[in-house]
Amino acid sequence: MADKPQTRSQYRSKKNGNSKKNPSKRGKRVAANIFKTIFFLGLFLAFFGVAAGATVFYSYAKDAPKLTDSKLRDPLSSKLLDKDGKVFAEVGTERREYIEYKDIPEALKNAILTTEDARFYEHDGIDPIRLGGAVIANVKDGFGSEGASTLSQQIIKMSYLDYTNKTLARKAQEAWLALELEQKYSKNDILEIYVNKVYMSDRVHGMQTASEHYFGKSVKDISLAQTALLAGMPQSPNNYNPYEHPEAAKKRRDQVLTNMYSHNKITKDEMTAAQKTPINSGLRSQKDREDKIYKYDSYVTQVLSEIPKEYDVYRDGLTIHTALDRSAQEYTEKMLNTNEIVNFSDKEMQAGIVLQDTKNGRVQAIGGGRNQKVTRGYNYATQVKRSVGSTMKPIADYGPAFEYLDWSTAHILEDEPYTYTGGTPINNWDFGYKGPISVRQALYQSRNIPALKTLQAVGLEKSEQFVNKLGITYDKGQNVESNAIGANSSNPMQMAGAYAAFGNKGIYNKPHTIIKIVLSDGETEIDTEPKSTVAMKESTAYMVSDVLKDVLSIGTGTSAAVPGVPAAGKTGTTNIPPEFTSKYYYPGGAARDSWFAGYTTNYSIAVWTGYDDKKKYVSASEQKIAQRMFSKLMAHASANKNTADFKMPSNVVSVPILKGSNPIARAASGTSSDKVSYELFLAGTAPTKTASTPEDEKKKKEAEAKKKAEEEAKKKKEDEKKSEADDEAEAKKKAEEEAKKKAEEEEAAKALTAPAGLRASYDANSKQINVSWAAVDGATYEVNVNGTTTTVSSTSVSVSGGNPGDTISINVVAVKDGKKSPASSTTVKIPAEEPSD
Repeated sequence: MADKPQTRSQYRSKKNGNSKKNPSKRGKRVAANIFKTIFFLGLFLAFFGVAAGATVFYSYAKDAPKLTDSKLRDPLSSKLLDKDGKVFAEVGTERREYIEYKDIPEALKNAILTTEDARFYEHDGIDPIRLGGAVIANVKDGFGSEGASTLSQQIIKMSYLDYTNKTLARKAQEAWLALELEQKYSKNDILEIYVNKVYMSDRVHGMQTASEHYFGKSVKDISLAQTALLAGMPQSPNNYNPYEHPEAAKKRRDQVLTNMYSHNKITKDEMTAAQKTPINSGLRSQKDREDKIYKYDSYVTQVLSEIPKEYDVYRDGLTIHTALDRSAQEYTEKMLNTNEIVNFSDKEMQAGIVLQDTKNGRVQAIGGGRNQKVTRGYNYATQVKRSVGSTMKPIADYGPAFEYLDWSTAHILEDEPYTYTGGTPINNWDFGYKGPISVRQALYQSRNIPALKTLQAVGLEKSEQFVNKLGITYDKGQNVESNAIGANSSNPMQMAGAYAAFGNKGIYNKPHTIIKIVLSDGETEIDTEPKSTVAMKESTAYMVSDVLKDVLSIGTGTSAAVPGVPAAGKTGTTNIPPEFTSKYYYPGGAARDSWFAGYTTNYSIAVWTGYDDKKKYVSASEQKIAQRMFSKLMAHASANKNTADFKMPSNVVSVPILKGSNPIARAASGTSSDKVSYELFLAGTAPTKTASTPEDEKKKKEAEAKKKAEEEAKKKKEDEKKSEADDEAEAKKKAEEEAKKKAEEEEAAKALTAPAGLRASYDANSKQINVSWAAVDGATYEVNVNGTTTTVSSTSVSVSGGNPGDTISINVVAVKDGKKSPASSTTVKIPAEEPSD
């Protein structure tokens, strides 16, 4: 390595000391005269030259732009962090991570200053010595051949001026603004601005960002060789890119190390060791440094939409903590863009899917579409507006019925021909009817007519109130009865949030990707998470969940079942618009959209599948794709996690009900399991009646049959005897009439007489009237006292009542065999009370 280079002053002194002298008096005088002449002539020209130059300089400088801090300190990109706190994307106009002056290592400061501006702390924005060298070079080699830019001038060029424009006007403005910069900012501030502003190739700005990009480390942790490489790059960033031009990068790095040694900032041994370091030492691999700006595009798009308006994600250097689960996101993207997980029928079918945490609403993965080639493209998970079909039934119909009407899952609904209130017919998907069925069956079999009847029972106003609490709103004037079967529009994000509330004991959390935002100061945290709200009673949430579990086991969504994981959910399809069904042929069961929304106690997932082209349809078999997508993603997210079943609240009871019983009746002990359905009731509302056992029914039928046989046998016997009876009927009738007449005569002879010996007296002590009479054999007696009649079997009675001085009338009649005797009568007077003293 060469010896330490000399400074310019050392070089001039040495040269002057070696020159030879050969003076003469005459030569001295001539030289003196020439010098004086040149001096005064130069002084004269300089006076006018400075005046003219100043005028020209002012004419250019006055048009220079004004210095602003926001212009000098460039915008910072924002970082997006996943749920584990790792950066997965960077968003901004430029990739830049800011570093303050106090954190800039001394080695980097020395490398920059010895290379770019050695007299940085001595000049006021313009270096006269360096400027002089540049002037000589420009005169010798042409204007613009060499620059004399200080760090201040370089900052001005990067911030305000077109540095490719080397006109005198631009140079004048640059010098003026550099001087102004030095007046407004300290040297430390200027160096800080420079370190964070310079372009470092690969769309990277600032040396801290470059250090992370090239070496995966902060500038405080890199080696001397790596520091020198970064310090040398700003002169020609792309040409000194160590990946693209390693030889040029090494030559430039070694020059920076030489400069540092020349200015006594490092030792010769340090310089030599660093220069021997391979240029690729410590460089990150191509895979590690891949551009992450547009990774997980659908998720990033949603994150950007949630940034509060008062923050500029492209300029403010935010650190955005999100709920992204990389494994789930990558699995979702693989599922959408390949046929390895779910087999799509063609490339045109589109899909949107959202995975969120059931308990807090944090969205962990978003599948915004299939085979998308553009960044920030249309997001089918968050932007699509399609009718949701039967996935709306738990939200608009049955949930409100449980909530406001206290219905049970056994509540009976008649599935029969029916119309909307306006008279328009409504049909089930199979165009058939089931007759009286339970709410449970109506929901897991997705019957339309019971759903409409349920909405009508709840009322549109109450239904909308319930729907709104789950984050879904109708367009103005669109709260209509057809929403009972999902005529309204929504997207997977909204539906995942709504269904999550059923799995979260009725607590609703708005779906969101952002957990918190940390400002560029690294300390100020902004809590952006939505607050939880109570959307329904816990009993309502549990009843809906219990029924929707049947959808996956015996209902319309069996393809969505997740082995070993207790899950609930609902299918949904929508009809093809009438204007297309009249023009094109569609097979039976074809739909425009196919949905599946479901959840566990851990996760909620909503899926939409369909086509942009309205002429295309989702066939009956393709409608299973949404269910399979749910099943696969839920299984992936739930792997190696404990998934608890839905817990029944204390105010809900499960009762065995006899299937088909109407009115609803409990199933008796011993009833065959296939005839029993366990239904949910609010405590105190369960039926008390128990249906008969099969044995009871058997005995009842046998008894009825026996009775019927006996009646038939009796009737037959009577018919056989009828002819004999007819012959004797007349004689019998005559004999009966004679006997009756004789009996009447005998009865007349036995006519009753009035009871004898009737007596009545008043007992002053007991204040009662005692009545007695003689007995009539075998008779009972009606005793009437002042109009009140009492029947007795004895021959005496005591009665109360009456006032002093009253006369009481008493009648007694004997009654025997329906005959009454004449009445015996008497009176008794109640003595008047004597006046007291």
